[in-house]
Amino acid sequence: MVTKTTTVRTRAMGVLFTGAAALNTAVTGATTVSTLIASDAHGDGWSGIPNAAVVAGTAFGALYLGVLIGKKGARTSLKLVYGVAAFGGLVAFLGGVFANLLLLLPGLAMLGIGNGAAGLVRYTAAELYPDNRKGFALSIIVWAGTIGAIAGPALLEPAAATAGFFGLPSTSGAIGFAALLCTIALLASATMPKTAFPAQGPKRPPLTLARVAAALKRRVVLVPLVSMTAAHVTMVTVMTMTPLQLHRQGHGLEVVGYVLSAHMIGMFALAPLSGKIADRIGGRATITAGVGVLVLAAVTVIAAPTSHTAGLPLALFLLGYGWNLVFVGSSALLSRSLADDERTQLQGVIDALVWSASGLGGIIAGGLFGLGGYALVAGVAAVLALTPLALVARRS
Repeated sequence: MVTKTTTVRTRAMGVLFTGAAALNTAVTGATTVSTLIASDAHGDGWSGIPNAAVVAGTAFGALYLGVLIGKKGARTSLKLVYGVAAFGGLVAFLGGVFANLLLLLPGLAMLGIGNGAAGLVRYTAAELYPDNRKGFALSIIVWAGTIGAIAGPALLEPAAATAGFFGLPSTSGAIGFAALLCTIALLASATMPKTAFPAQGPKRPPLTLARVAAALKRRVVLVPLVSMTAAHVTMVTVMTMTPLQLHRQGHGLEVVGYVLSAHMIGMFALAPLSGKIADRIGGRATITAGVGVLVLAAVTVIAAPTSHTAGLPLALFLLGYGWNLVFVGSSALLSRSLADDERTQLQGVIDALVWSASGLGGIIAGGLFGLGGYALVAGVAAVLALTPLALVARRS
């Protein structure tokens, strides 16, 4: 663990928080409208592809940053990946303007690279704190997503109006805003205190595939890996189809933004509480509680798939908080249990695996929606949410 003065630690946390907040806001808006762009241009079966592109980029971003921090340090690494995200936002914006998936999807993937970095820095934040506060420290970075929860959906209408003012398609506005937000994250990363983290990591060779495979089988790694994967896939399958469900009912972006705000608040606003819970009762118990909330969310969707005023906002809030409990509980386990010579790279590998699996969930969700509608998506999600329980119980 790196011991720092309070001033340096506070400044470093501010930079990490700003980047996470900006990227969460950017991705929330961009993925929401991109789902509609793809569906309108190519049909419902394509509706999950934009989110899958973001998730693929996120997986690569987490994996790449895990290696890059060890070579170049956190400050330089964040500037590089946020720069890629800003460029990707511009490319995706052009794709949105012309409804061209050949531009939209690669741009979203680059945007996802920045998103992967913004997610992985929760472990960077934990390195600034002692073991008994790591859960709370990383939860503060997760909590940064509250900004995205509020601002992302709230910006949909103003962004659409801005695009319309310039004679552009309304759905392209949120993607243009995303490019601007990534630029803000890039500028913030340049203010990281140079003494917050080493300029470069210790000279350690990259982990071999054999060592990574062996590590993933260890008790302290397998439980959080499976738990985060199941929670991510559960959340993604339901969340990505929610805008389409509302769109098919005739609701506009204002209603979509309202429902997704409830979801994003659930995902992030109570993260400090989840961190306190994880520090108090342990990661495993926190994971179990999260699974229960995820299942309750899926059942609520099945019971009220058309209730945009109460049922769906409640269901999407529960979906978000169930994910948060599992995510923070699993991350707390990983922040304490890995050796120094493997920690950063393994955390990146694990995030990459989790996001890759959830990307597949986004693709499957579109097919499930086309086959049996929103209720089928929620039913499959409920089953997926339960998968970690057997492993958690067996490993106890």
